[in-house]
Amino acid sequence: QVQLVESGGGSVQAGGSLRLSCTASGITISTLTMRWYRQAPGKQREFVAAITRVGTTDCADSVKGRCTISRDNAKNIVYLQMNSLQPEDTAIYYCNSLGGIWGQGIQVTVSS
Repeated sequence: QVQLVESGGGSVQAGGSLRLSCTASGITISTLTMRWYRQAPGKQREFVAAITRVGTTDCADSVKGRCTISRDNAKNIVYLQMNSLQPEDTAIYYCNSLGGIWGQGIQVTVSS
């Protein structure tokens, strides 16, 4: 059974940082493209970052320069480091793989 479990969210003040983790089971993350998405209240879910099986990374323009996606193949965990967080980064953050596999989401709240 494939499962993605996010952790590391919480509340931070503007300018702060968070590192989100996505622990995968039932899949081997090093063989797949892993993605992070987020959904803010009243908005559509949007792409945040991706890391391919060969290690190529990409971050959305809205977070570029503040976003780092990485992975620990031995632990089967994908990380999303977000720096200089702003209130507009407040959202539920989701891990995604194989297109249709989603984690349950983790809340990130940034206060001004």
